[in-house]
Amino acid sequence: MRYCESPYYYQRRRTREIVIGDPARGGVIMGGSHPVVKQSMLTCDTMDTAECVRQTLELVAVGCQLVRITAPTVKDAANLQNIVRELRVQNCLVPIVADIHFKPDAAMEAVKWVEVVRVNPGNYADKKKFAVKEYTDEEYTAELKRIEEAFTPLVLEAIKLKRCLRIGTNHGSLSDRIMNRYGDTPLGMVESALEFARICRKHDFHSFKFSMKSSNPKVMIECYRLLVARLDELGPDWNYPIHLGVTEAGEGEDGRIKSAIGIGSLLCDGLGDTIRVSLTEDSPREIEVCTDLLAQIPLLTTKAGANATDAAWPFDPFHFERRETPEIELNDNCHCGGEQLIRVVVTRVTWDKVAPKIRPKDDVKPEAVYEELNLAEIDPTQDFEVNCETQLITVKDGIKLPVIAAFRLLVAKLKRLGRKNPILLKDCLAFESAPLEPKIALLRASVVIGSLLADGIGDAILIRGESGAGQSLRLAYNILQAAGCRSFKTDYVACPSCGRTLFNLQTVTARIKARTEHLKGVKIAIMGCIVNGPGEMADADFGYVGGAPGKINLYVGKTPIKFNIPEGEAVERLVDLIREHGKWVEPESQEQKVAQPA
Repeated sequence: MRYCESPYYYQRRRTREIVIGDPARGGVIMGGSHPVVKQSMLTCDTMDTAECVRQTLELVAVGCQLVRITAPTVKDAANLQNIVRELRVQNCLVPIVADIHFKPDAAMEAVKWVEVVRVNPGNYADKKKFAVKEYTDEEYTAELKRIEEAFTPLVLEAIKLKRCLRIGTNHGSLSDRIMNRYGDTPLGMVESALEFARICRKHDFHSFKFSMKSSNPKVMIECYRLLVARLDELGPDWNYPIHLGVTEAGEGEDGRIKSAIGIGSLLCDGLGDTIRVSLTEDSPREIEVCTDLLAQIPLLTTKAGANATDAAWPFDPFHFERRETPEIELNDNCHCGGEQLIRVVVTRVTWDKVAPKIRPKDDVKPEAVYEELNLAEIDPTQDFEVNCETQLITVKDGIKLPVIAAFRLLVAKLKRLGRKNPILLKDCLAFESAPLEPKIALLRASVVIGSLLADGIGDAILIRGESGAGQSLRLAYNILQAAGCRSFKTDYVACPSCGRTLFNLQTVTARIKARTEHLKGVKIAIMGCIVNGPGEMADADFGYVGGAPGKINLYVGKTPIKFNIPEGEAVERLVDLIREHGKWVEPESQEQKVAQPA
């Protein structure tokens, strides 16, 4: 199975076109050769018509082409009529997507008023109780029939009204039935979506797209690759458009880095017809990141026909496994390769600027100097020999290949030679004539380094596109954390706000971070509601989840521990829970934070 034409050059996956709304009156055509569509989601209560209209107009003003609004109840879904009517009165013709979870009757109401209805196969007809049950083939078939009976009315109504659907599976909300048959896996996510797609096709309905979202970029990448490979296996007429997104990415640099790794890597491989960057911030900021991210893809890829190669596939695209290498010494204090952490290398200029400020206990620190390494720099487009596997290798600067393709080709040729040399990844192979804006340097480095790390490639990394010394060092560590390769600080899984959210996510996230951001290696999930909460928190240590208006439920992993805690007490109760489980440490005092020379 393959998910793209080649790992060495860019060729966009050709999908069937779906028409959303009236393109002559503000609608969009998605798929085919049309540009990737940018979308976002409102953060307000769906019953607040005026605020929904205001936020939609704000999004459209910054380039949003598709606006999603949650419809948690039939009442909310019915109010979409008022929202859409007011938008059209104000000459705003942007297509609206209704986001549906748990309520088929809400979907049946929403489809009357909006151009797209998003359904989640994990909770549209199934219930999630984390129940363990063995299904016989007969029982499983009976469940599929029940799902078909629940979903078919929406399909028929979409045909009648010329609406579109999004079949959107989430890693955090797979049904118990799918979990018991396939486990919490990319395969389970794909099969869950295909069940609904088969029902659509049974009625000759093809105006739908797929999404496979996870808060873990590596899982998300595997899911989309597997989905596309399975669609290709099923036949050329299964070429449905793909929506890309990393769910619950968080805020600030961390949210942008996670999104760039997941979305950017797939865009570089030619996948994706629409994208949403999910940030725990005001929605217009998501569109800015979408625009900046899309602008980088032509600069990080080569079109088909240029530098094509017959080299073997350099990694398993459907199962993450770190490339096997021997352990070697980088310097007197640091080793890389083997079972070692992925190391952070800096230039001599960066070392000279940041080293005097490093304290003995700091986790963010340079581990080797690029110019001092015993390093072989190779042009993988040419034949080469490697005499021993303990030689650290990287791609030579200045070659005529994009960075991702160059490192993949290097690995493929090492594989052909039977060599497992450790590899130093670079974020760029040539410097820009002028320094990159920090936000652009962040996105480019995250796409390049993150993509290769998700392929299992890399034993050390070097960031040079970010010109600031301290910023480049911090960026390297943030990319490693976002890619799940190192943990040097508290890790937060935080959803973007929407009308289902039961508290102010931005305010609460800031409050939780203020109390817990010193907890190195602890992962905390902050979820506005239970749609993805328990599932996306499966690999989090602790969870803070909206249970009811003004009430919070606290989790350990995916297990609820404390219920209906008043919101004003919940952060401190979370701290108590962390303390009870032995993962709390007191933050350093101001005196302890005074920098001392390393």
